[in-house]
Amino acid sequence: MLRRALWLGWGRGLLGLGLGTRRGVSTLEWDGKVSEIKKKIQSVIPGGAWNPLYDTSHLPPEHSDVVIVGGGVLGLSVAYWLKRLEKQRGAIKVLVVERDHTYSQASTVLSVGGIRQQFSLPENIQLSLFSVEFLRNINEYLAVVDDPPLDLRFNPSGYLFLASEKGAATMENNVKVQRQEGAKVCLMSPEQLRNKFPWINTEGVALASYGFVSSSDRTETPSGEEVILKKIHEVHVKVDHSQEYQPVECAIVVNTAGAWSGQIAELAGIGKGPPGTLQGTKLPVEPRKRYVYLWHCPQGPGLEAPLLADPSGAYFRRDGLGNNYLGGCSPTAEEEPDPRNLEVDHDFFQDKVWPLLAQRVPAFETLKVKSAWAGYYDYNTFDQNGVVGPHPLVVNMYFATGFSGHGLQQAPAVGRAVAEMVLEGRFQTIDLSPFLFSRFYLGEKAQEHCII
Repeated sequence: MLRRALWLGWGRGLLGLGLGTRRGVSTLEWDGKVSEIKKKIQSVIPGGAWNPLYDTSHLPPEHSDVVIVGGGVLGLSVAYWLKRLEKQRGAIKVLVVERDHTYSQASTVLSVGGIRQQFSLPENIQLSLFSVEFLRNINEYLAVVDDPPLDLRFNPSGYLFLASEKGAATMENNVKVQRQEGAKVCLMSPEQLRNKFPWINTEGVALASYGFVSSSDRTETPSGEEVILKKIHEVHVKVDHSQEYQPVECAIVVNTAGAWSGQIAELAGIGKGPPGTLQGTKLPVEPRKRYVYLWHCPQGPGLEAPLLADPSGAYFRRDGLGNNYLGGCSPTAEEEPDPRNLEVDHDFFQDKVWPLLAQRVPAFETLKVKSAWAGYYDYNTFDQNGVVGPHPLVVNMYFATGFSGHGLQQAPAVGRAVAEMVLEGRFQTIDLSPFLFSRFYLGEKAQEHCII
């Protein structure tokens, strides 16, 4: 096995991961030299014990068993489950590194915040079913002794997918899979839709799916290609407002860097080999910018309104009790906005989103936009599904990324799955083998048909 110490620089942020061949002076030798220098300084300074020349309390620890790159909901979920499932309390040291301490540009807090069970893949359905159970019973997992009970303001209003004549058969097949996995989903005709939600214009709708939330060393590739296994030995964390880097020795690195996880993987050498080989297979995750608009409409749908997903791609949900609504629409490939900033295109709402909303819900003809923001999808260009588990060659880098818009709602279950793989070497509660990295090399898509 080739011993390497990765150097990974994470943009302008707080993280650097180090991967570089160990040459010359080793880390242990350097530690020894630092110790000798400390002793010499101590011998000439009056007084007893060695005192640091400057405060190091702002630095991360020098050693950690697991370093999690990305402190959004997926990274924190992995950290939580590693500690919850460890065999002995305090046995595993976990360090979470996040470059945006304010979370002002974090996808977790900028998302629409929906949770659904209407997927076409059994694994996605199972992930969401557990996440619903986790959120409903949050105090069984996250309550603190003597503290008030947690209130997430979890509002399970459900999801309503609309299908045209062209998509009706696919919707029926998807609902069969969803019911087999235990999801509570019903099919509705246009007439039933009008009776339950009279504010909907059912023109062009052939069928609807209404889902309501309920608790419920050297190796070879299959082609015989010989490859070299690698390990990350150090992560270099850049200190905020400083040029300092703190090296952290670690056994495991978990890549939960969201939209930037593809860059982190590259810095670890992933995808740097010849095209068409396992070494040359990249993590196909990149940032895609998505707009979220907040509008007010006094005559809009009432409290019973679910999150509605239109066949056109437009969607919305209620936001609170004051006739406010959140929504948007994913752009076409030609309309993809520049992901280098989070500026909002207000014309996109006027020209693309509003006409679709008003066509489906006539009351929205009179809506008034109050605010808007943009956030990032960690977009998996291969099949728009998550990447979970270890890399086949950089054997101590694990992934929980690439969910393309449904990472927040599946985070509790995904974090548990990664922790199981780290601690036990296999998935135990939900088999997420279809989401392993190796599918990119093998060309085996985990195709999800219910993407918003």
